[in-house]
Amino acid sequence: MAESDEAGAKPNRWHTPYLLLLPGLAALIFFFILPLFSIAKLSLKGGGLSNYPKVLTDNWDVIVRTFEFSGLATLGAILIGYPLAYFIAMRGGRYKNLLLAMVVLPFFVTYLVRTLAWKILLYDGGPAVSILHGLHLLPQDQALLGTDFAVVFALLYNFLPFMVLPIYVSLEKLDRRLLEAASDLYASPQRAFRKVTLRLSLPGIFAGTLLTFIPASGDFINAELLGSDKQVMIGNIIEKNFGKEFFRPELSALSFMLMGLILVGVLVYAKVLGTEDLA
Repeated sequence: MAESDEAGAKPNRWHTPYLLLLPGLAALIFFFILPLFSIAKLSLKGGGLSNYPKVLTDNWDVIVRTFEFSGLATLGAILIGYPLAYFIAMRGGRYKNLLLAMVVLPFFVTYLVRTLAWKILLYDGGPAVSILHGLHLLPQDQALLGTDFAVVFALLYNFLPFMVLPIYVSLEKLDRRLLEAASDLYASPQRAFRKVTLRLSLPGIFAGTLLTFIPASGDFINAELLGSDKQVMIGNIIEKNFGKEFFRPELSALSFMLMGLILVGVLVYAKVLGTEDLA
């Protein structure tokens, strides 16, 4: 009876988890929900809903170019990042921490400085152009700055760690006994990789894709510093014109349209991968 009374006397703390959620919830409301609502309200000023088809028509080429550059950078990050993450997770051994430190090392330099460094490397008289000219891989009258290649390459470089780290986490958690079982069942190393390793690392690929594609779609620094008028992205249009009162409703609609298109793309991508635990 004494133990029962003591157990019944314990305070009911069902509300504790909700109290712990309050700081994060308040930050989400004040720094995301309210600004999002403000932009949505602003996007309907002037022309109302007609702002959306107008900005879609006026900026269609820029929208296509933005997703093309972001998609190419993301695809390149997967092709480079997956083998790198696989090597660190499966073959890194005692050097894993050192290799991971090298992956995140660029983050110790600011984003702007990293991009400016590539501008120095890729300018007409820079080392990259000189080497490519010497190897006859680049025509003598062709440059790298102000090209699609420069912008996509910079996006790939700047966001590559965001692809490597989630894939590494998925591979690191992989139960090695599953690979041994596949080998015992006479699966070749290639088939074991496709059926076991690759499938179990899909959540990491999905997370890395989001962390790479979404910020690359909204980026404007790489196109501004390494591109020309032919490489303008949505972020450049918003960054240059949002201070002008006249353009704010249309630019707000353009921002919302970008978010909507990305959301649809993410849902389609998750459906194509066919992994239910990605959510």
